[in-house]
Amino acid sequence: MKYPFVTIASPFLLAALALVAAPVGESTLPNETLRYSVNWPTGVSLGEATLTASSSESRMQFQFDLDAGVPGFTVSDRFRSAASGSFCSAEFEKTTSHGSKKVDDKETFDPNTGTVTRGSGAGQSEINANTCGKDALAFLYFLRRELSQGRVPPRQTVFYGAPYELRLESAGTENVKIANKPVDTDHLKASLDGPSSSIKFDLFFLQDKARTLALVRVPLALGTFSMELAK
Repeated sequence: MKYPFVTIASPFLLAALALVAAPVGESTLPNETLRYSVNWPTGVSLGEATLTASSSESRMQFQFDLDAGVPGFTVSDRFRSAASGSFCSAEFEKTTSHGSKKVDDKETFDPNTGTVTRGSGAGQSEINANTCGKDALAFLYFLRRELSQGRVPPRQTVFYGAPYELRLESAGTENVKIANKPVDTDHLKASLDGPSSSIKFDLFFLQDKARTLALVRVPLALGTFSMELAK
């Protein structure tokens, strides 16, 4: 049996991946902890995810944890990010466990050379990027800041190991149910194209000052899976 939630775990994070051409202004990052339910198309929960953020004067820390599973198969993902106050990444670490398959990876961003170094030792590789590379979590908060100012970032080359092309398109305002209550959201359609895979998904942000990520929908062959903000 194939487990589709393994496929959708990455889009939830890849929705937040990109590298931008230049630094932006200082952030107004909220210190927060957001909790989500990861659901089958029927609405039955597969598990939970947590997104946290904190900041000091010049440093931001992000964390995304996802735990899901069915009998005999579990998924446990841990993502960590450190970035400057301009959303430029310094380090990005991920530890994933999908059944018996485990992966540990680390990316280090160099603003002086515009490169991203992946791994360490004999397995180390270097990728050309730019002077303000953004990992998944840093870009999510950058995106939220842009949305709060009425902007959608243009098409980007994104890095999640291999380079991907990420395109975001505004779909206007849409009323969706969050925790069984209707709320107005900013709806974005996302398209992600990589060396060996492509996927489309939908993002919904609350119309609060912080543009909180409220819902992610990923259409797959078995139906539309979702990650929904828990209140």
